[in-house]
Amino acid sequence: MTTIPEDGQLVRIGGHQLQVHIRPGHTGTTPLLLCGGIGTSYQALQPLVDAIDSSIEIIRVDVPGVGGSPPAPLPLGFPYLAWLLGQLLDDLGYRQVDVLGYSWGGGLAQQFAVQHRDRCRRLALISTSTGVVSVPGAPRIPATVPTLLQFVDPDSVVDLLYAGNAAEVRQILADTALCTGGPGLLHQLTAVAMWTSLLFLPLIGQDVLIMSGDDDPIVPVLNARILASLIPQARLHVFTGGHSEIIIRAADLAPIINRFLIGSNQTS
Repeated sequence: MTTIPEDGQLVRIGGHQLQVHIRPGHTGTTPLLLCGGIGTSYQALQPLVDAIDSSIEIIRVDVPGVGGSPPAPLPLGFPYLAWLLGQLLDDLGYRQVDVLGYSWGGGLAQQFAVQHRDRCRRLALISTSTGVVSVPGAPRIPATVPTLLQFVDPDSVVDLLYAGNAAEVRQILADTALCTGGPGLLHQLTAVAMWTSLLFLPLIGQDVLIMSGDDDPIVPVLNARILASLIPQARLHVFTGGHSEIIIRAADLAPIINRFLIGSNQTS
């Protein structure tokens, strides 16, 4: 079982209240901004946070409508959400960060990297894709979307998001609510349904680490290979497993991320 820290602080940015948690690190290292998956609060990535080198300061935030952040009246697209993250970093006093995006959060991380290229030093993309124009998951995955849109069965949402490992993820994160229902989830689905990074991937000039499971039923590994082929400074690591390995095998995968982030890691 993973120990979840106390809830963070609510920060008001651009008319939105954002739930933020900061894990302190060491002075002189670049902080890490985490962007999490669809329908899940920042708490869902706690096993990864625990496994990332303790010298790295980690900033986690729930986008509007997710976790502890109240929903926006209307869906917010990735460009606006990336702007919102930039405003949040200004408010918190961060000039430059590394960014790690998992699943849905990988789309937001890509947008942030190209939209705020001077503020993003390095970029890590885990189990993610180019958005609406991407290689689809297993045939059974789209069939469950109506269940998502009804917002009546959170367990079904967990089963979808952590396909094949839902029980294990629930056990690891027994102290936290994994999924958020209501308009926030619909807004996240809308954001990714109206967005693709295919046109701007060659403009991402940062060093990029791309990680994907070789048996991911939600975001097939071919999506990672497409990202790696179009981002100039990308390196690809394919691991054994599926979509939720970054949670259930965080201790095994975090050293790869640590080496990527700590190499030449200094604030500038």
